[in-house]
Amino acid sequence: MPRILHTADWQIGRQYGRFAPEDAAALAEARFSTIERVAALAVEQQVQAVLVAGDVFDAQTVSDRTIRRLFNALQGFAGPWVVIPGNHDAALAESVWSRARRLAAIPPHVHVACEPQVLPFPDLGIAVLAAPLTQRQTHSDLTEWFDAAETASGLLRIGLAHGSVQGLLAQDIDSPNPIAADRARRARLDYLALGDWHGRRQIDGNTWYSGTPEQDRFKDNDAGHVLLVDWPDGEPGPCVQSHAVGHYHWQQWRVVLAVESDLEPWIERLKALPDHAVLHLELTGHLDLAARYRLQQALSVAQGRCRSLQWDESRLRILPTDQEVAALHADGYLGEVIHELREQQQAEGTEAAEVAREALSILAGLLREQEGRT
Repeated sequence: MPRILHTADWQIGRQYGRFAPEDAAALAEARFSTIERVAALAVEQQVQAVLVAGDVFDAQTVSDRTIRRLFNALQGFAGPWVVIPGNHDAALAESVWSRARRLAAIPPHVHVACEPQVLPFPDLGIAVLAAPLTQRQTHSDLTEWFDAAETASGLLRIGLAHGSVQGLLAQDIDSPNPIAADRARRARLDYLALGDWHGRRQIDGNTWYSGTPEQDRFKDNDAGHVLLVDWPDGEPGPCVQSHAVGHYHWQQWRVVLAVESDLEPWIERLKALPDHAVLHLELTGHLDLAARYRLQQALSVAQGRCRSLQWDESRLRILPTDQEVAALHADGYLGEVIHELREQQQAEGTEAAEVAREALSILAGLLREQEGRT
């Protein structure tokens, strides 16, 4: 029986403006190497075809070099790649796809469906019903024609579409590019391969989102996979297996520091970060000056080891202990300044609170210098 790989949302050419330039470049480059791993997996698993459910490119304006590099990455698997445009790379009259054709960059074994059509592969035992996006957003269901589409007897009917399954995904994405939740049943599909949702998700026994193969945001939505789909003899439906292919692991930690003992477990977690981690920290609570110094040291070490480490401490308060204040000999005017800085941190998220926190950190440095001279 046929075996296929289902993938989507490659977002080739994506820019990562929130990251440092060297990290942004590495994250963008990883998307190419991940597609090369998809091709290698297709060979290893002896699939008949790879189906790509839209958003191959992140934008219509990617460079010619990016277009060529993408199609070069597909050379590792010689079988058919069946590709549809999504909302980021819609098949407009002038698009990234029309440029790719002018460049003669699309290899013969890559089938780009820029209009609704049935693509039969009788030698492989499948017929692909392709529903590409020809504009960025539509409010009609572009898979509706699947219901009446005819395919040759004996071929598996596989739908390929990009959009939002109605009533099941987040409310804010339930309007553009809608897809009926029961489309697979209505259209007698043996499988419906979907793109647009960047995490792996099963809709029903025959309908799946593969998610993006390379994680690209701080969401715990099971991204970084492709789906291996086959139809075992005697089984009523497809067998879907997930394969991890992504390189970078994006994580978001929300760290609450209420007592001194809260800090050490988080420092140990930072020490255990692998080099492929992309981490964003949200720090809340309060620390004394000595604990703040230990945290800053741990963050600095981890930042040098993992791919990217960013943190937000706008809601973290620095509260020197009485002993720390005494060690600074902070009486008189200096004592009043420290008291004022502690008070200013009450307005979390404001510029004044940020300045106060940094000023208290400078005092921590003075304290350490003073201790070193005694």
